[in-house]
Amino acid sequence: MMPKSRFSAGAYLLLVFLSGALVGGLSYRLYAVSSVNATRDAGASKLSPAEFRRIYIDSIRAKVNLDPHQVDQVNQILDDTRTQFGEVHAKSRTDIQTIYNEQVEKITAILREDQRPAYAAFRAERERMRQQVRDRQQKR
Repeated sequence: MMPKSRFSAGAYLLLVFLSGALVGGLSYRLYAVSSVNATRDAGASKLSPAEFRRIYIDSIRAKVNLDPHQVDQVNQILDDTRTQFGEVHAKSRTDIQTIYNEQVEKITAILREDQRPAYAAFRAERERMRQQVRDRQQKR
């Protein structure tokens, strides 16, 4: 009976060791997996609108087998769409600026006379910070 219990103990010990190694390996694999990054590679340059359009037109021409007249029509549709987007963005910026100006007026109205210069300085500082962020984003 002695050899059977030693064999069983050894087998259980080996089974526990192997299961620990398996769990450890899987855990390390899950931990070490790199996450997906939705941004472009740091080395890849951003396409200009003209380059993007050329690639888009070349792709649609090849995949859909467009004739030259259809390519001209697609270009016109893209021009019209760009114009519409520009109009919507301009209107949106105007609407946002109007809402912001109303906010400033309302806040100014509740302030005492001695608080208004400090509020104006606060707004100027915030605008400088906003401009710095815009400048950094444009450099990218």
